Amino acid sequence: MARIEKQDKKTYKDDTDLVDKLVGINRVAKVVKGGRRFGFAALVVVGDQRGKVGFGTGKAKEVPEAIKKATDDAKKNMVKVPLKEGRTLHHDMKGHFGAGRVVLRTAPSGTGIIAGGPMRAVFETLGVQDIVAKSIGTSNPHNMIKATFNAFSSMHSPRNVANKRGRKVSEIFGNKLNSDTNSNANANAS
Repeated sequence: MARIEKQDKKTYKDDTDLVDKLVGINRVAKVVKGGRRFGFAALVVVGDQRGKVGFGTGKAKEVPEAIKKATDDAKKNMVKVPLKEGRTLHHDMKGHFGAGRVVLRTAPSGTGIIAGGPMRAVFETLGVQDIVAKSIGTSNPHNMIKATFNAFSSMHSPRNVANKRGRKVSEIFGNKLNSDTNSNANANAS
């Protein structure tokens, strides 16, 4: 299960190994007596490419300031996602937020990142190398990213499941090799 990690200011300043990707910038206008006042809203994804990722939004009168606010927000809201062999997800999952729905599927080695727009940025900063993802229902980047993080929250690694059940990881998967040899031995004995 993905964990939300709140960072204190000491560790927050030393995050030099984080990779950030700008997903989108919106220009918003406020109509006032003298005309229009423009502001900018930024959406940024930040990750360490080793299983931690976060997203954030920021609004300001200038683009660089909005990006900085969004990056700071993303660093505060990092999530730890367990990866299988450091390259893909442990199991298939679905997530939703608003009208946005996403389907995330594990993929064999060499597949690459097959995902659209904002989800691609999330997977690249997360460190996933092989995944197939599909977004359904919306192309809004905010909803797609929030739906992706919703899917991450339903993820369970074999180690987490084993700890919850009080067993070993090998007991969770079962011993297929021993059961196959036992069935072959029983068939030969008959």
